[in-house]
Amino acid sequence: MRAIRQHTFGEPWDVLQVDEVKTPEPGPGQVRVRTLMSPIHNHDLWTVRGTYGFKPELPAGAGTEAVGLIDAIGEGVEHLSIGQRVATGGTFGVWAEYFIARAQGLIPVDDSATDEVASQLVSMPFSALALLDWLELNEGDWIIQNAANGAVGRLLAQLAPTRSINVIGLVRRDAAIDELASQGIKRIVSTESEGWQDRVAEITGGAKIVAGVDSVGGEASNDALSQLSENSTLVVFGAMGGSSLTINSGAIIFKNLTVKGFWGSSVMSALSAERRGELFSELLMRVTDGTLSFPTEASYSFDQVQDAAKANFVAGRKGKVMLRP
Repeated sequence: MRAIRQHTFGEPWDVLQVDEVKTPEPGPGQVRVRTLMSPIHNHDLWTVRGTYGFKPELPAGAGTEAVGLIDAIGEGVEHLSIGQRVATGGTFGVWAEYFIARAQGLIPVDDSATDEVASQLVSMPFSALALLDWLELNEGDWIIQNAANGAVGRLLAQLAPTRSINVIGLVRRDAAIDELASQGIKRIVSTESEGWQDRVAEITGGAKIVAGVDSVGGEASNDALSQLSENSTLVVFGAMGGSSLTINSGAIIFKNLTVKGFWGSSVMSALSAERRGELFSELLMRVTDGTLSFPTEASYSFDQVQDAAKANFVAGRKGKVMLRP
């Protein structure tokens, strides 16, 4: 079969390539899935660079989320069937014509969702919902996030109101305000304009902002932190702009602020099976009622993976970049 792999760590547009490899066979408790579509996530490309929390042995496959059709079933798997459409959000190596996954980790997906939507259901949406849950917010609370036009930013803005949580989103371009408004996402402030802090205060009406979500790093971290009220928390979710944070130590000291990280895989693995089920049921309800939408920017074949990786980091991207065999 054909699979996207890397033989060294580096920029994804330099090191990712398509190799011919042996088609894998499922073991006990596993199934083989024929890939239909997979989104590119930032953490997928950080893994290719060797800068993520998980560093695979080389040569390595790539990709973690996909939708596909079950092609073969291993011993002991009774609740799934060949030809069934399933999604996964935590299986490494899905950028291949076929991949092996734990049967218990797969989620059946009916035909009502397109491949573009089904392939994005698990990883980012579940992380966003788990983050809201982890923050232990109360109804009416205000939070602020940067990268509001990113995948997680859009999801937080759509999910938070269902729990009566207010969200202010920061973006770095004025044009992004209209882009998000077209998706029904409001309360967006551009830091490109002078006096953006006054706009934040105008939107909140002076209410306290009890938490911030930083997905960018660099100076953008301080933009979010600067708007927090006393005894609030800045959560570091990602670092699209770089691995370092630039934050005001005075604000942390005198406002008694807390800065802590959120790694979805770790947080979600600590959840009880019952709580994971409750959160996923909540997520499915928001997909069904139209609360969540999953825009797609473009779709690329495996042979175009280097171009797809570059497209992932283009400013102003309005949706996910997708890969297909």
